[in-house]
Amino acid sequence: MKTYAEPARNIPVAAETEVLVAGGGPAGIGAALGAARAGAKVMIVEQSNALGGMATSGMMSHWSGGSTSPLVNEIMHRACESRSLPKNPNEGYSWCITHECLKSTLLQMMDEAGVTVQLYTQIVDVIMDGNRVAGIITESKSGREAIFAKVVIDATGDGDVAARAGAEFELGREGDHVCQPATLMFRIGGVDYDRAIFPPSFESYVDVPKGEIQALGKSILTHPAGHVLLYRTRIPGEVCVNMTNVINLDATDVRQLTEAEKLCRRQIDEMIPFLREYAPGYENCYLVACASNVGVRETRHFKGLYTVTAEDILEARVFDDWIATKNYFNFDIHSLKGPGLDEHGAQKHFRSKGAYTIPYRACVPVRIDGLLLSGRNISGTHKAHSNYRVMPICLNVGQGVGTAAAVAVKEGILPRDVDVKKVQAILNQAGVSL
Repeated sequence: MKTYAEPARNIPVAAETEVLVAGGGPAGIGAALGAARAGAKVMIVEQSNALGGMATSGMMSHWSGGSTSPLVNEIMHRACESRSLPKNPNEGYSWCITHECLKSTLLQMMDEAGVTVQLYTQIVDVIMDGNRVAGIITESKSGREAIFAKVVIDATGDGDVAARAGAEFELGREGDHVCQPATLMFRIGGVDYDRAIFPPSFESYVDVPKGEIQALGKSILTHPAGHVLLYRTRIPGEVCVNMTNVINLDATDVRQLTEAEKLCRRQIDEMIPFLREYAPGYENCYLVACASNVGVRETRHFKGLYTVTAEDILEARVFDDWIATKNYFNFDIHSLKGPGLDEHGAQKHFRSKGAYTIPYRACVPVRIDGLLLSGRNISGTHKAHSNYRVMPICLNVGQGVGTAAAVAVKEGILPRDVDVKKVQAILNQAGVSL
């Protein structure tokens, strides 16, 4: 590959803060609010035009799993109280996400907490002081700038900050590095809710006049598409669709991401006619909107002081250094070969002893200081990741990590040296308990 030697230059320092959160998805939202409500000066940087990540720009249909935490419930209910909702919304579905309303709600909550929000900003490098992350380099309409912080929290999903800092990671599944498939979510309108079907999982088999809907999807839609997942919304006549499917994707490669976007849109053009013909209530459906980004389920798993395993989840382990509690979901491993559930996944047949905790150690990189991990990039196995990667659990982890960052700043110590008991005491006051 050809290279170009970029000339050295001085860049302006745009901001200096105590806790800098990189990424405005659920993990970043939890981290920013956790740190700010614990008394820290906080800034959050996001590449898109909105906070929320997969919950908003990614157009995820609903909050799934682990949604019993106070902060998740606060966000969910405040968004449902939005004055921008239809006058007569579909009732009884508070777990559904109304994307535009949630965008406004999250910005309002950041303002109330005193968090500085900067959107439209790409993180392109890190500032290192030895093995400590001291800040980030950004690119935006304002040019190339530096932001310094005492603690940086990587909530980018892919772990872009941690990777640039040299933190150790493994891509995808252990051994072969294959990642879970990606999906471009979309919404359709014109659906007759009185007759419509809403299969919520791969193991939801629904008989329709022309056959069973999952079997029809697999036989008619072009591989690797084929599963049929349709979700209610609070907008009359609208349904959120989770059916596009991209396998063998390394989402840390921009060229592969571009091809994934193109493939998903070709799949959508095939899915609308499929739903019109085979799904009752969808005879007059039409495309309303697509997500602003492909939904990436899995990329980098960073090596932390502890690695969360599937056994930890099945045994509902309570770690002494817990920073996120009451987490519950299934092993949602999408097939790495095509549509449906992977042979190692478990949805309908998932069995565990109850809710589990996330240990602080899994959020601390083994040898990089000044940096904490938040969300699906924490230290865990491929199978464990399929459980804790969902948005409410990522938000729970973020709240715990943000609180720990605030303690580190207040005491002038490195994040790895934080007394987790102090973090847990603050979380208890916020309603987080075992």
